[in-house]
Amino acid sequence: MFSTIFSPLFGAISAFCYFINTIFWLIPILICSFLKLIPIKIWQTFMSYLLDGCATNWISVNSANQNLFSRTKFEATGLEGLSKRDWYLVISNHRSWVDILVLQRVFNHKIPFLKFFLKKELIWVPFLGLAWWALDFPFMHRYSKALLAKHPHLKGKDLENTRKACEKFTFKPVSIMNFVEGTRLTEQKRIRQGEKFQHLLKPKAGGMAFVLGAMGQQLHKLLDVTIHYPEGTPTFWDFACGKVNKVQVQIKVLSIQDLLNSDVYGDDYFDDHTQRVKFQRWLTELWQQKDQELQALLAEKSQDV
Repeated sequence: MFSTIFSPLFGAISAFCYFINTIFWLIPILICSFLKLIPIKIWQTFMSYLLDGCATNWISVNSANQNLFSRTKFEATGLEGLSKRDWYLVISNHRSWVDILVLQRVFNHKIPFLKFFLKKELIWVPFLGLAWWALDFPFMHRYSKALLAKHPHLKGKDLENTRKACEKFTFKPVSIMNFVEGTRLTEQKRIRQGEKFQHLLKPKAGGMAFVLGAMGQQLHKLLDVTIHYPEGTPTFWDFACGKVNKVQVQIKVLSIQDLLNSDVYGDDYFDDHTQRVKFQRWLTELWQQKDQELQALLAEKSQDV
């Protein structure tokens, strides 16, 4: 009763702590970002590790904030054997903005700091663009179909440019995050897609294929993550107020090289329709398994009740 009455107050304090923690770490990140502009490779590598350390500490303080105000119980399986020295591609279902906080907390100090592929135009966002560049977020160079139709010689250049931008990860471990559904789940979106899944949206293979095309030979493992909120999809405010009692996270570790060596994905993915169909079918089957696992988690909850 006490916690219920005061949960809005706790939520406001917690949200304020998130804000202060972000500002606190953004300042050294921006300073280091400017220092990283010095074009000396050894220096830039050193600054990259320092910047990742700042980002990791930011997550650690956020986790302490969660422990203090939310008391959410995190149940994660499949973390055994993960290492900060490996290269990962992480895919996950997407229910809420809380997913990002959950993933950061679960994987913090377990694998390299999670990074997202960003559109190259975002590098011009004031301050944040510089920070993303300094934190080694990969920027995608994508050409539209209309531009390729006018300039056929540009075909394949987008992937080549992105691959060159990712060469720094040859020596520095990285975790690339991709929400393959492309958007957060809502019941309206699920119904609009034809209700193929009970608890998920249809996965889109294009973004994942682009990552594999640009970085496939550098990545070691694929982490297939399933996030489940037994009490329903929370908002950030629900999470900050301590209204989320439990979060369940299941992690499956798959080999990237086994995937690349199979007939599921090939280097001609973007030019071969048959190859694209195969890869989409493989990803859809992976999502069907995930849908069944989510249904099983819901069944467990109903039995507990």
